[in-house]
Amino acid sequence: MENHVLLQIIGSFAAVAILALFLKLYSTLVATPRRLQRMLKQQGFGGPPPAHFLLGNIMEIKKPPQTSTTAEAAPADPHNFGPQLYSVFRKWRRQYGDIYTFLLGNTPVVVVDNYDVVRELTTSTSMDLGRPLYLAKDFEALLGKGISAANGKLWAYERKVMAPGMFIHKVKGMKNSVQQSALMLIDLWKGLIEAEGGKADIKIDDHLKKFAGDAISKVCFGSNYAEGEQIFQKITGLQLAIAKKGFFLGIPGMSYIPTKHNRKMWELRKDIKGLILKLLKDKNEVDTEKNMMKIILEGAKGSNILSPNEIEDFIVDNCKTILLAGYEPTSIAASWCLMLLASNQEWQQRAREEVIRVCNGRVPDMDSIDQMKQLTMVINESLRLYPAGHIVSRYALNDVGLSKIRIPKGVIVWIMATTLHTDPDIWGSDSYEFKPERFGNGIAGACKLPHLFMPFGFGPRMCLGHNLAMVELKILLAHVLSNFSFSLSPNYVHAPAINVHLEPGKGVHLVMESLDHSSTDH
Repeated sequence: MENHVLLQIIGSFAAVAILALFLKLYSTLVATPRRLQRMLKQQGFGGPPPAHFLLGNIMEIKKPPQTSTTAEAAPADPHNFGPQLYSVFRKWRRQYGDIYTFLLGNTPVVVVDNYDVVRELTTSTSMDLGRPLYLAKDFEALLGKGISAANGKLWAYERKVMAPGMFIHKVKGMKNSVQQSALMLIDLWKGLIEAEGGKADIKIDDHLKKFAGDAISKVCFGSNYAEGEQIFQKITGLQLAIAKKGFFLGIPGMSYIPTKHNRKMWELRKDIKGLILKLLKDKNEVDTEKNMMKIILEGAKGSNILSPNEIEDFIVDNCKTILLAGYEPTSIAASWCLMLLASNQEWQQRAREEVIRVCNGRVPDMDSIDQMKQLTMVINESLRLYPAGHIVSRYALNDVGLSKIRIPKGVIVWIMATTLHTDPDIWGSDSYEFKPERFGNGIAGACKLPHLFMPFGFGPRMCLGHNLAMVELKILLAHVLSNFSFSLSPNYVHAPAINVHLEPGKGVHLVMESLDHSSTDH
């Protein structure tokens, strides 16, 4: 009898637990998303109905883009890749207006292309606008709780620790490290050209990644690409693994299920952590230079918000974030810049003449690159047409009230940077053309609403490394222009693609020749 009563009690508890779990899942997967979408639609914002109660509209977004496979198949406006990569968002914008909503898995997203609302968002300093939680969940293996994914007090502390190390006067002190990395790349390309008899067809993407990896390794660790090569290889492998998750990104709980794919990601994350800790230990014992690694270490030790168990992850996650941010985005931006200069010989020559005149045979330094206005215009125009951060996202940690919209807690905000960067109403009828002269009077004079130019994001969460990225691009391009002439190779296929960033899907192939350096020896 007692056993029977005990079994009844256990059964009752199990039933209550199952019911509670069911109610929790129903609230998370169905009730809360519907309530948040209803709150948005009550404000007059439409959007597509969810195609699936778990996936929302993910399957529509994840349809493979229709990209050209030959150079001849390129569209009349080659820089207008929106119809291929953003067709569903363009369709929704036409159908529902410049503010609309959809479901990313079970999370409501409001896409904001309205100029006035974007202005409010870009000028907001509210701590209630953070980073989307799916970055912390689906990209946890890659980002951890580093500054790119953290919110609240942890993010505020990380920014307080790391931001001073990226101020422009600090970046000026990193110039020599960037110079060394650029000169290694120049010597590599000279060797390839000489081996080919004076002209070589070079696929530049991997070389640029090594340049960017070497530069950021020196800045972060006082190391070089060779010492950190394993880390970069595994970070790249982890990025590819995340990209291959496809439509499973955004599905609640999928990142915690021990599938073969997830186990591989967990293994890569463990390997990266071990390699970073080893490099930190090795460099900390012999290196007295104040680099970003030292700044992060001091920040971890001086924290009053981190528990002893969190300190190691704080160090690893933020070192990983710096390496990641300084590796692919910078190299991709350089690839696009060189592609555009290769296909616009007049601007290549204008930029080259400026570099040669300003440097006058000397190695580019901070004073000289500050004088390179033509080169700055080229970089800004390249970042306008091909921003690595093609979507800028924020997450409402609490209800956020703006003049034209109230964003409920739990809603993600997306701003389509590529759409705003090429909007003819803002940039003119030539918005899809490569015309650096539009930046002749700076960003403020480039278009009607300069706040819509956001290649590095905006507000308090703007990319910390934007000063360093611009210095790297200017130094690299100055060296390339003063040492080589280059044109697009017949092997180049213009196929912009989205993995984590907006990148050349089939790489950038250039035909390169060395210049006569009788007066411009690097």
